[in-house]
Amino acid sequence: MKSSFAIVALAMAMASVAAAARTMTVYNACPFTIWPALYTSAGGRPSQATGWSAGSFTKVTFTVPNDWNGRIWGRRNCNFGSNPGPNSCLDGGCNGGLKCDVNSGTGVPPATLAEFNFKGDGSDWYDVSLVDGYNLPMRIDNNKGCPIASCPVDLGPNCPADQKGPFDSSGFPVGCKSACVVDALNGKAGNSPNCCSGTHNTLATCPPSGVRNYHYFKDNCPRAYAYAYDEPSGTALWTCATSKAAQYTITFCP
Repeated sequence: MKSSFAIVALAMAMASVAAAARTMTVYNACPFTIWPALYTSAGGRPSQATGWSAGSFTKVTFTVPNDWNGRIWGRRNCNFGSNPGPNSCLDGGCNGGLKCDVNSGTGVPPATLAEFNFKGDGSDWYDVSLVDGYNLPMRIDNNKGCPIASCPVDLGPNCPADQKGPFDSSGFPVGCKSACVVDALNGKAGNSPNCCSGTHNTLATCPPSGVRNYHYFKDNCPRAYAYAYDEPSGTALWTCATSKAAQYTITFCP
């Protein structure tokens, strides 16, 4: 029989593990079904599947470990029955189909990303990123009064012509590619001022002025990452003290 001390110690350990888990809620406020997805870059795995179907005005709440580093995004116009894989969705699809592959299922751009890094250095780091382009409006809220990251605007309709799309069956643009994504599609991402790559891989050699249509993204969504080195804008990357144990809500179509 375990001693009462051992039982108490086990209970304390279990409570510590529970306290280390962070609560995340994904809410679909869009008037259509989307397929949220999540990918873990580092740390433990979330309690939620890596992909699921979310009807209009539905939400899913789950936990992630306190050392979690990853991203959450939405996918549009998906059909996993006939074409499981990265091309299952019009945008945001991933290797694995409905449930993204845990090793390679990062999502096909363009896709608006909610990024989190619970680094264990005293701060939660989070952002809404348009570095891979845009496919859905998004907001990250929390319950502790920390800053809100957001891109609440539909960037598809007025997207610059060479970056607009993909398009749904009616011809409506359901995405807006970043200039870097366009370069990647054209085989020019290896040394690109739009991607901050090659000879442009520092802030000094990759200013926002050299990124095509930077201001379209930043002016419409000032509280989002508009390109790889957007931190000096002061409105790209956000923090919340880890000691607050904030709960986060990612809302699509806020």
